[in-house]
Amino acid sequence: MKLHANARLSVKGRELLVDRILRQGWSLAQAAEAAGVSDRTAAKWVRRCRAEGPAGLVDRSSVPVLQPTRTSEDRVAAIAALRRVRLTGAQIAMALSMPLSTVSGILTRIGLGKLSRLEPPEPPNRYERRTPGELIHIDVKKLGRIRGGAGHRMSGNRGPGQRSRGAGWEFVHVCVDDATRLAYVEVLGDEKATTAVAFLRRATSFYRSHGVLVQAVMTDNGPAYISFAHKLACKTLGLKHLRTRPYRPRTNGKAERFIRTMLGGWAYGAIYASSTQRTAALSSWLEEYNYRRPHGSLSHKPPGTRLRELNNLLGSYT
Repeated sequence: MKLHANARLSVKGRELLVDRILRQGWSLAQAAEAAGVSDRTAAKWVRRCRAEGPAGLVDRSSVPVLQPTRTSEDRVAAIAALRRVRLTGAQIAMALSMPLSTVSGILTRIGLGKLSRLEPPEPPNRYERRTPGELIHIDVKKLGRIRGGAGHRMSGNRGPGQRSRGAGWEFVHVCVDDATRLAYVEVLGDEKATTAVAFLRRATSFYRSHGVLVQAVMTDNGPAYISFAHKLACKTLGLKHLRTRPYRPRTNGKAERFIRTMLGGWAYGAIYASSTQRTAALSSWLEEYNYRRPHGSLSHKPPGTRLRELNNLLGSYT
């Protein structure tokens, strides 16, 4: 129930008002004065309560009972039918000789305001590998270089002349283990194939130092990852290369979610004077993420703890 914005009484207040009049013997004027409403308002709630019971104390819709100009249900059904064959609001309005504003309002009311509503939502495809290193997720996030102080995201200043032209980009290469969410990150100068291959080698070395043997890597279909150099590197390292479905970033969802967490906690979590200062802060944030920060999908344990638990569990089977 949505309470009217200017309502003096809530439902509980109306119940108290009616109870004072009908059960406690208060006069209408006394109860109205105590509640801060007029005698007429108090009488209205008493009348509704007597006629409908407690349900009468709930706000009613302000829509008129009679609406002579309301669009007929047959016309609404025709609008819905045309929408389901993927006509736009403007095309429907033209076909039915109706105002576009009326068609748009009806589409919104019946839940077809967006074309995406015509198709059922894609079911979530959640998965988690059982052993560390069975699959790692790799992705790249571009960040604008910091030149001349904080940017508009932190300062809120979007006025003329505030954009730092020519500052360029930094490329944050991220790698996340599927089973443990243990992450490895580097800030590099580009996202070319040679850079991506070098990052992949260092990432597998990082996991190897934690006792994790990487078996497969998942990336998107960017030029660096479909290159011959990357294919050769995967073969040399003994990695199976999996690619995401085109236009489906959710396929690589663990990397995408980690990037979102990283941006909020590190990239945009503080005000940096320069890109160098921001990059220097990455290692401490990553240490916090891997070994101290509770992770919601890991029963509120950090990735380092999950890695230790899985290694102990796997060791007990060998």
